[in-house]
Amino acid sequence: MSTIAKCPTCGSTSSIKEKEGTTIYQAIQDEDALKKIGQLKKAMEKFKLKAEELELELATLKASK
Repeated sequence: MSTIAKCPTCGSTSSIKEKEGTTIYQAIQDEDALKKIGQLKKAMEKFKLKAEELELELATLKASK
């Protein structure tokens, strides 16, 4: 997932990607898109935590057999 930061050249909100040791800034044109990215990151984190909990529960169930 890309990281969001201010571009040092133009000062716009940008997504950052590292490629071969070089930082690449890509401007985000819409504030709504920035909000949506934040919402999606939160949702992904929730699902990741839920998946980890389910994996632990599955491992416990397998171990008890």
